[in-house]
Amino acid sequence: MPKILLVEDNEMNRDMLSRRLEKRGYTLTLAVDGGQGVALAKSELPDLILMDMSLPVLDGWDATRQVKADPATKGIPVIVCTSKGQETDKIWGLRQGAVDYLVKPLNPEELLQRIAALP
Repeated sequence: MPKILLVEDNEMNRDMLSRRLEKRGYTLTLAVDGGQGVALAKSELPDLILMDMSLPVLDGWDATRQVKADPATKGIPVIVCTSKGQETDKIWGLRQGAVDYLVKPLNPEELLQRIAALP
């Protein structure tokens, strides 16, 4: 099963997502801010990153850009999971290198379908 890095500062969201994903057999690494997310992406080399955008230390936009700019991590797909639901936010998130963009509150089944659809 793929290893997922979940970058989420909200404890309730982190707990809900991690429980659902672990129940489906995914291995999870958790980060609570963008800086920690970038560092863990480099050290853990996950198969997928779920990235919130409103993060302390380093926001999700910058964290995604840094992950995509690093040769060691640029191939890791990033799915944005954020409360920022405007179309301009989605376009901006995809321009940073994300492969998908989901708006909170997340539908766990939809998230699982999107993960399964990744190449």
